[in-house]
Amino acid sequence: MMNLTLITAFILCSISWISVSLSESHTVEVQSGENVTLQCTTIYKVQATTSWFRLVNRTKASCISSMTSSKAVKYCDGFKNGKFQMSSNISTVSLNIKEVNLSDSGVYFCGFNINGQTFLSVIHLNVEESDATTKLMGVILVILGSLFVLHTTVIIGLVVKNRKLQRANEEKNRQQSENLGSDDLNYAAVTFCQKAKRRAVEPNVVYAATR
Repeated sequence: MMNLTLITAFILCSISWISVSLSESHTVEVQSGENVTLQCTTIYKVQATTSWFRLVNRTKASCISSMTSSKAVKYCDGFKNGKFQMSSNISTVSLNIKEVNLSDSGVYFCGFNINGQTFLSVIHLNVEESDATTKLMGVILVILGSLFVLHTTVIIGLVVKNRKLQRANEEKNRQQSENLGSDDLNYAAVTFCQKAKRRAVEPNVVYAATR
């Protein structure tokens, strides 16, 4: 860990204070969720220490990995999760990034330090939303919109049905009230019209009582 820290510090100090040569610069575009391999060309025949690092917040260089002349690779803190893999062959030094996302976009540097001089390759990585993600978001939005319309329609239907039932009950109660009032009037009229009939006393009849 100490060696890796010293190597990184040496490279960063070289970038700041010692002669730096820019060997190449290009842009790589990839869609989110895919794997991408960043490469820089090895044009130097001598053995050199190679490092990958990334520019953070436009001012800070964050170490990713470093490879010594013996091809031993060491990863810096925060990049040991297997997502980043450094490798090399006779002509190139590569950094493979698995399943990139939008946060992986940025400026990456591949640096060779030879005899106190640092040679850099600059790679601009642009990660874009994948078509599958865009389509999925579109489908989700359509589904949510359909559910909203269906939900709103059901609520409106229930409100209308409730209003109809309420009006029907009010109409029924009104009719019952009217019918009840009419029956009371009829009953009162019939009661008022009936008169008790008295039996007339026959003048020629003698009534007798027996004890």
